[in-house]
Amino acid sequence: MQIGIVGLGAIGAGMARRLARGGVQVIGYDDDADARRALAGERGIDCAENLAALCARMEGERVILLVVPPGAAVDDAVRSLAPMIATNDTLVDGGDSYYRDSMRRALALSQQGLRYIDAGVAGGPQGAEQGYCLMLGGTPRSIEIFAPYARILAPHREHGWLHCGSSGAGHFARMIHNGIEYGIMQSLAEGFALLAARSDLDIDLARLAETWRHGSVVRSSLLDLCARILTQAEDISRVAPVVADSGEGRWTALESIELGVPAPVITLALMNRFSSQGGSDYARKLLALMRAV
Repeated sequence: MQIGIVGLGAIGAGMARRLARGGVQVIGYDDDADARRALAGERGIDCAENLAALCARMEGERVILLVVPPGAAVDDAVRSLAPMIATNDTLVDGGDSYYRDSMRRALALSQQGLRYIDAGVAGGPQGAEQGYCLMLGGTPRSIEIFAPYARILAPHREHGWLHCGSSGAGHFARMIHNGIEYGIMQSLAEGFALLAARSDLDIDLARLAETWRHGSVVRSSLLDLCARILTQAEDISRVAPVVADSGEGRWTALESIELGVPAPVITLALMNRFSSQGGSDYARKLLALMRAV
């Protein structure tokens, strides 16, 4: 098997290495020459100097995986690749694209005889070793073509990847996954803040988090992350309380409004991140002045 990968950052490089270990011949490309050099020469991986060279080195019906930032970068990559590939070739967007953009791209490419899969990917940099969770959207035939690669990328051949539905379904599922993640992270942070506030009880937060990891109903990979952070004994009081947000959290909240489906936990978790970024500073100052009158 052979696959092209465009975008060799942390996730793209990890996918390339996992596929190569699984016996797939990988031809990679990245605009950054350093990213190409970092992978060039690794067993099963060859790096092309440009997109045209990548396409030229591939044989038969091509499968090309895009692992680039959402938005303009995906459109640019699709626009550049479309004239270089042939009918029945398959493009797979493995980034964090907005699902409506994926639906638009799939329709446009289908009119050119090209297949398009939107692949929501979860797992982070550790996915290279542990496997990636894949949420796929596209036609049954396109998923049939990509399935052998999904079986290698996923933690298990038949588990950890799913044909979620038609075009857009994969990125929609990934978007909701991230919204759920916001809510879980917020609840864990609030719970440990309450525990920390009762220092008089002498609760060892790191040991409690570790205990919860075994048999508790709140055990999860995010609790695992909390346990690691607390065990490392980092002075949390010295950490700037500013929490970044991704486009997917915002898209999830907007979808909730558009569909009329209440999602208060996810939305409030997003609002809390805005507040941490200074988005409520003006309101708080005005409230302080009103309260002082």
